[in-house]
Formats: sequence, structure tokens, C-alpha cells
Amino acid sequence: MRILAGEMRSMVDHAGKLWLADTEFTGGSAVKIGAQHIGRTLDPAFYRTSRQGQFRYDIPLKPGIYELRLFFAETVYGPVMTGTGGEGSRIMTVKANGQVILTHFDVIGDAGASGVADVKVFTGISPAPDGMLHLEFAGQDGKEALLSAIEILPGLEGHIRPQRILARQSPYYSNDSRWWSPDDYFEGGQLASYALEVTGTDDPELYETERWGNFSYAIPVTPGRYAVVLHFAARHGNPGEMVADMAAHGAHIFNVFCNGQTLLLNFDLPREAAKKDVVIRRFAGLEPNAQGKLVLSFVPVSGYATLTGIEVLPEVR
Repeated sequence: MRILAGEMRSMVDHAGKLWLADTEFTGGSAVKIGAQHIGRTLDPAFYRTSRQGQFRYDIPLKPGIYELRLFFAETVYGPVMTGTGGEGSRIMTVKANGQVILTHFDVIGDAGASGVADVKVFTGISPAPDGMLHLEFAGQDGKEALLSAIEILPGLEGHIRPQRILARQSPYYSNDSRWWSPDDYFEGGQLASYALEVTGTDDPELYETERWGNFSYAIPVTPGRYAVVLHFAARHGNPGEMVADMAAHGAHIFNVFCNGQTLLLNFDLPREAAKKDVVIRRFAGLEPNAQGKLVLSFVPVSGYATLTGIEVLPEVR
């Protein structure tokens, strides 16, 4: 179940997923803004409509365990928005079947800025005895609540679903039958694609794109410990076979941090890829920050940072 709050028509995202026009709501008002940059998403149009005020959603669900994802972006308050103010301009509480799941929630404070997509993830969600999921959104201190979208997915017991993200604009099924979503949660950098096939993998198509530059990803998760797998590709062939801007090439020495913790220091991708083009690095025991995010920062030292894909895997005990 995917619902676009405040939207009057259904839409399909870059991953090919269908999002329904607003439905199953009571109260609040549909709000639509003009063209406005929304960070950390390939689908900014999803955040240019919202439901605001005091409202609720009563969504019919079959019995079971679900993963709930709520999507927000502050498009009214902020230094470049139509309203004034910033942090503290909109505070809200969210309940699921009468239980508080967000309290004193400030979208700008959580996302780090206005005009930035912000996703909150909740596990262990089940319908109430009446077969409905009751979601209540209430503003605090005289403010209006806000919501951009709702996504409800089949859940896993005790942890979130694995997340796999490729630096590309379309989804991909890898040779091991795993689904990779198109680029998401990013800020900064540029996408590039290449005609030159990489070596060192039985799935070269997986590595035909990258994000390069100085960039970060803020991946929403639930409390717990996670393994993060980073996929890189260096290209040693004839530059004439490449499609992308050659500014992406040359030195690739960079640092990688997760919530300020160093994962890779002075990582020299061409040197690490001397024997084969593909380089994979895995890191265990990573925990989200106070905003429920794994913030992965890719910071150039010489040339540019680069990345092909990210896997975020819950460590199940």
C-alpha cells in the first residue's frame, strides 16, 4: 500500500512502484506547492503535495506484520520557503493504533534542513482488531501536522527489510535475484554511466553507473546494528570507450564516514582495484544516529569520491 498525501492522482516512481492518490484520510487539507527543489530524492514531485492540519488515516490491512514508512518534507517553513522560521516552526505527534510512534517531531530538525526528503521507518506494525491501521497526525503548540506519503510493506520479525541502492535512475535485479532500488537518500555528487564493462564480477551491468563527487547518503533505519556493504568500480580501459564526462576520472582517493565514524581513510580506489575493477568493502556493527539515519559521507582527498551501490543489512541476533 502506497499513498501520496494530498495528491489527486496516482503516480509511478523511478523504481516503477505505483503510488495511489490520497485515500483513506479524515481531516486536514491537501496542500500543493510549485516547483521547488527537494533534496535526497529522485522523485521530488512526491513531496510537493502534502496533507496538513489535524488528520488521520484508517487503512484496511490483512492480518500480519508490516513495515511502515512515513515520508515528510518541510515545504512551508525555512529560509527559502514561503513561510518564515525553521526548526521549531512545526512540531507534531504521530500515533499508530493509539500508540505514539513520533513525539515532538520536527521535520526540519530531523532532516537537517527544509526542502529535504525525510523518511521514518517503523517495524512490527499490525492492524488493530477491526482490521485497520489507524494513523493519527496531530500538530503541537498550535502548529499543523504534515505528511507527504505513506508506504506499507510486508514486514520481517524484529528488524527492517534489507535495503539495496544503486547509483542509477532505474531499479535493477542482480544475477543473484536481488532487487536494487534506484538512487535514493543522496545529497551532492553527480551520476555517470559507462559503456566500458568492468572485470572481477559475473554481473558487470550492476557496475555500469556511479555517483561521483563530494556526496552523502542519509539512509533511514530503525534502532539496531547494521552491516553496510559498499560497492565500487574502477575502470582501466580505453577512455574512448567511456560515455561519461571524463571529469569523473583520474585520481579517486577519498574518505568514507558513517555518522562521523571513519570507515575508509585515504581510500585509493585505482590502487585497490589494481587486479580487478570491482572493489567491495563490508562494515559491521554500525548504528543509526539520533534521527534514525545511517549518514554515509564520501569526501574527496584527491580527485573525486565515487560509489556504485550500497547495501544496508540488519544484523539479526
